Amino acid sequence: MSDIRPATVLPAKRTPVTLPTADGLRLTGELALPAEADPVATLICLHPLPTHGGMMDSHLFRKAAFRLPALAQLAVLRFNTRGTSSEQGTSEGEFGSGESERYDVAAGLSWAADAGLPARWLLGWSFGTELALKWGLDHEAGVEGAILLSPPLRRAGDADLDRWAASGRPLVALIPEFDDYLRPDEARRRFARVPAAEVVAVPGAKHLWVGEPYVRIALNEIVRRVNPAALVPPTMTLPTYWEKP
Repeated sequence: MSDIRPATVLPAKRTPVTLPTADGLRLTGELALPAEADPVATLICLHPLPTHGGMMDSHLFRKAAFRLPALAQLAVLRFNTRGTSSEQGTSEGEFGSGESERYDVAAGLSWAADAGLPARWLLGWSFGTELALKWGLDHEAGVEGAILLSPPLRRAGDADLDRWAASGRPLVALIPEFDDYLRPDEARRRFARVPAAEVVAVPGAKHLWVGEPYVRIALNEIVRRVNPAALVPPTMTLPTYWEKP
């Protein structure tokens, strides 16, 4: 057995992908699938603000792709929104302040649907939560729901929350205790207009989820909503070790 450490990469089928947008751009991405089984659900990752270093390789999403196909039988689709660069490459276009990125969200949803990926959930982080809230309901392929990590609720507002309320689809907001933009008490007030929303306060965490303990909390909470059967009793958390074949 081997402990799962911050840099651990577990077995998966990882494939570079290109997502075409309706306005003619090509977005760089990667799909990670379970190595020896079909996925039971899908995470479509929307990354933090690219003008402040956010990208598909931002650490929480990278670790989700490194671990969750093996630990939770999930497909993880990551991609760089327009004009964003990472080790995976650079997506065409330029930053659109969350507006023209509507086409990027649609491209991710279309690609996942066309690929036959099951039970598609949006997983947004910071700026990515704004994209999920504003544009995640617009595509005919549809999503099961959205999981929001550190939502600022700046670009996305009450009208977007009301659309999610009307949809009846679940929203799960993971709110760090010491977030820079939206803290738990205010988050509970803002999300109260969405009956299907759940606000999870995370003691000690900050906006960027730095530190392995907070990464594990985030991944556990994601899996708890998307594939709870993968959690291990009695703690009902993901394994912290990997048994090599």
